[in-house]
Amino acid sequence: MKTVVKAGLAAVALLAAGAVPASAQSRVQVGTLVCSLAPNISFVIGSVREMSCSFRPSVRGAKGGSYQGTVRRLGLDIGFSGSGELVWGVFAPSAKVGKGALRGTYVGASSNASIGVGLGANVLVGGSQNTFALQPLSVQGQTGLNLALGVSDLTLR
Repeated sequence: MKTVVKAGLAAVALLAAGAVPASAQSRVQVGTLVCSLAPNISFVIGSVREMSCSFRPSVRGAKGGSYQGTVRRLGLDIGFSGSGELVWGVFAPSAKVGKGALRGTYVGASSNASIGVGLGANVLVGGSQNTFALQPLSVQGQTGLNLALGVSDLTLR
């Protein structure tokens, strides 16, 4: 079990340290997306988790807004997680972001590990015509007993 937890924590560190898609590197950071996660019980090969998000623009002309989201993970996902919070940097091809522009589906890699208090990271690309990238500004904070490694799909409405 220690080896599995260490592998999960190593994957979290790799994602959080900057394993960012090249497409995110050529974009402008337009703000942050802060999401509050609902508690979750995993299904061994995947999970579904609801969240409530707020986009906080950091550039002039960008519109903030609220979103509801669902994140689905496919891969190793064992255990239970309490409520938590994710914070992403939002990158776009230009500084102009309209109201509701983050709606859409994002896909990428994710990793979480929790024994009591835990960490996680998710790197996602998608949204309106795949023009946005979500890069972790800080790791995911959560509580529970959980190990997850896999591919995530996030839908913002």
